[in-house]
Amino acid sequence: MLTLDRRSLLAYGSSTFAALSLGLPARAQAGPDVTIAIIGDGRTGPWAAARANITGFRFEEAIGATARWQPGFTASLPVMEAIRSGDVDFTFATSTAVVNAIDVGVPIVPIAAFPLPVDTVDGLVRADSGIDGPADLKGKRVAYQRGTTGHFSLLKYLESGGVGFDEIEGVSLSGADGFTAFSQGEVDAWFHWQPAATIGLARLGDQVRRLEHVPTYDYAFYVAREGFYEAHPDVAIRLAAAVREVQRRINADPAGTVALWAANGGFAAGSIEAQAFETLLTQKRVSESTAVDLHPVDERAAKATQVLADSFHKHGVLPRPVDVSAFLLDARFDALRGSVAEILAAKG
Repeated sequence: MLTLDRRSLLAYGSSTFAALSLGLPARAQAGPDVTIAIIGDGRTGPWAAARANITGFRFEEAIGATARWQPGFTASLPVMEAIRSGDVDFTFATSTAVVNAIDVGVPIVPIAAFPLPVDTVDGLVRADSGIDGPADLKGKRVAYQRGTTGHFSLLKYLESGGVGFDEIEGVSLSGADGFTAFSQGEVDAWFHWQPAATIGLARLGDQVRRLEHVPTYDYAFYVAREGFYEAHPDVAIRLAAAVREVQRRINADPAGTVALWAANGGFAAGSIEAQAFETLLTQKRVSESTAVDLHPVDERAAKATQVLADSFHKHGVLPRPVDVSAFLLDARFDALRGSVAEILAAKG
C-alpha cells in the first residue's frame, strides 16, 4: 500500500528537493535506474527524442536517473502487465490502459495526466462507399481494436448518430491487421489512431477518405510502478516535467524532429511516413502532442476516464464496473498531486 505523504517526499534531502521544486537537473550519476516502456520500436516518438537529447535537452540529468529503455510494446495496455511483473517502472498510458490496470489491481501510481488531441483518432472509409455519417455504418463491417482509444471513439461516433454498436458488424483487429483488411476491401471502415491512420490514408491515396467529426474524448496519463514510486518519488515526478519539456521541443520544431527520427532509423527521409509524421506533428494530432498541457491528475481527468470505463462496461469490454474516479482521486495521492503541480509550475 502506498503510504508516502508530503513529509516523506521531502525526506530525500534539501538538495534533491531544490532540484525537484525548481526544475533544476539532478546529478544522474547519483540516481537510480528507471525502466521506461516504449510503445513501438523506439525510433520515433517522445522517448526517441529524449534519448537523443533533443535540441540539447539533457534528459537523464533532468530526471536525476539512468534511463533503461524497454521497447516493443504494441500499445500501452500490454505495458500494464510489465508493470505488474516489475519489468517497467514508468510509462505513457491511455485511459483504457489505466482503467484495465485499476480493474485487475496492477500497482500503478498516476503521476500526471493530459487530454488527448480531439482528433487523434480517424475513421477511414472507401471514397466511393457512400458512408458519410454514423447512420451509414449500420450493417457495415467496421475494423477497430477492442478496448482501445479507437474503440471508444467508434462507440462515441455511433452514439452521436443514435446508432448502437450492435447495429454494425464490428471486427476487432490490431492496427496492422486493420489496415490490411481495410486496404483489401474486407471491411467497410477502419477506426484507428495516429500515426497509423494518417499513414494508411497516405498509402491508399484517393481510394479512401476520412470521416468528419470522429471524436477523441479520453485522457492520457504518465504512471509509475508503485514500488518504484515508493522508492524514488522524486525521479517519477521529475519524469513528468521532463517529458513535457521534450514534447514542447517536438512541437516547436516538427521538421527537425522528423529529421532526427529519420536519422534514428524510424523511416526514410522524404518517405510517406516522414511526411505523415511532419503533418501530424505540425497539426498536433499524435497522442503526446498535448502532453505540453500535462497537469496533476484532477477531477477532469477522473471524470473523463470514468465515462470511458462506464461505456466499456456497458458494451462488455470490462466484465464489471470500475470506480476509476475513486482510485485516481484517492487522498493518498494528494501529496503527489501537490508536488507535480509545484515542479510543473516551476518549469513554467
